[in-house]
Amino acid sequence: MASEFQNSVYSLLRKIPSGRVTTYKSIAEKLGKKSYRAVGMACAKNPYAPYVPCHRVVKSDGSLGGYSGGLSKKIALLRAEGVELMDTKIKYFERVVFRF
Repeated sequence: MASEFQNSVYSLLRKIPSGRVTTYKSIAEKLGKKSYRAVGMACAKNPYAPYVPCHRVVKSDGSLGGYSGGLSKKIALLRAEGVELMDTKIKYFERVVFRF
């Protein structure tokens, strides 16, 4: 069973459009928190992935961070949505970042 905090994170994840990404920091700030790591942990425990798209959450510098399904799966999901990558960083990060 997900906590209230986790459910709040999952609710925000559903708002990120396909082909866009947001950051752990942006989600935490939208929730009025500074707990970026807690957002990451909520993403890691997401039982609804990839339908609740935690793969669209990246670090503030545009690097991918982790993914419970493995980094290669995160890369494949993002590329399938049209997000361009250079190694493990979002190419043109400022063009595709979604701000709440």
